[in-house]
Amino acid sequence: MIKILHTADWHLGKRLQEFSRIDEQKLVLEEIIQIADQEHVDLVLLAGDIFDTFNPNHEAVELLYKTLRKLSKNGDRPVIAISGNHDSTQFVEAPDPLARELGILFYSRYDSIIPTGILDSGIEITQSTSGFLELKLPKFEFPIRLVLAPYANESLLKTYLGEGDREEEFRQILQNKWQDIANSYCDEMGVNLFVGHFFFMKEGEKPEAEPESERPILHVGGTQALYTKNIPSQIQYAALGHLHRYHAISKDPTPVVYASSPLAYSFSEADQEKKVVILKALPNQQVQYKAIGLTQGRPLYRKTFENLPDTISWLEANPYCFVEITYITQHSIDAATRKAIMKSHDGIVNLIPQIKNPSGQENYSLKVEDLGKDMSSLFQLFYQSEKGQEPNEELMEIFREVISQNNEL
Repeated sequence: MIKILHTADWHLGKRLQEFSRIDEQKLVLEEIIQIADQEHVDLVLLAGDIFDTFNPNHEAVELLYKTLRKLSKNGDRPVIAISGNHDSTQFVEAPDPLARELGILFYSRYDSIIPTGILDSGIEITQSTSGFLELKLPKFEFPIRLVLAPYANESLLKTYLGEGDREEEFRQILQNKWQDIANSYCDEMGVNLFVGHFFFMKEGEKPEAEPESERPILHVGGTQALYTKNIPSQIQYAALGHLHRYHAISKDPTPVVYASSPLAYSFSEADQEKKVVILKALPNQQVQYKAIGLTQGRPLYRKTFENLPDTISWLEANPYCFVEITYITQHSIDAATRKAIMKSHDGIVNLIPQIKNPSGQENYSLKVEDLGKDMSSLFQLFYQSEKGQEPNEELMEIFREVISQNNEL
């Protein structure tokens, strides 16, 4: 059996507001390398969102190259990496000619074709076309086929889509492309895998919410989702990236699996255990797979407190974490209390006041979802949060006048 490690959504260079995560990323990627070695993995799949931005900083780029060199065991273990919606297609593929000699194959554009041939390690790229790659590893008699589905950006979608039902046409175009590849190359004599970075769901089910830190996949016709039925039936395992929680959206007959991000990148992920997936595969047999939890990196917590001693006590007992604190108070948080809380811990990301209203009226506090509201609504929420009551019309009129003048400037 070939053993494969599936990981995704590294988001190298990611920050949590003003906090860098690069040191945690170094630790967790080293943990992934150790898992690959301990499990005697033969192949690694990285399903997109390698970087967090189109123009990653030097530290993020250096960390990627060092990590992939170790994962590839200097060329003995191939690594297949596709781009996600956070990645620049040009940047991801730029090192490919050099990386290929170490068995590291980048794929980010649907019109790219990886050259065939034998690498110094003995790994052979036996067949290749747009969106497809076939590998032959020295220790296995059967080939490994990979249908490659990197994120398609808006310009690519405009190239593919016509003026009809864009939503259904988008699914149909990709399904037809993948099915044509599978029909041409994915017979029962090899291991057939799919590597994609899209929002997949089962048709008819409620779509899962994307994490707060994730830039939403381009909406096509008002939807983000592809369906599991769009994946060809010849595929034995679909390795997905984009959603940051580990879960299998389909298990039978084809496992369709999100591996998860290696770290929690937003407080909406605070309760998630991060994982990689190890799978065992043979031609024409059902794939066996298991998730292995990752332990490195700071956990994220959302906590609510009503007094300073309890707040300080919890923070001192949990020094290695990032935390968003909601502090319940009769008024705004006074300077001395705020200073004491912030001084007691180096990982406080947000300190949010929640006004306790003795009259029994609704408590007001700003939430992440409020940030999409207009300026007047945000001011009302802020005033309610600070004062425990709604601003009167005279005050609102003054605010609107200030905003109007600012817009004119």
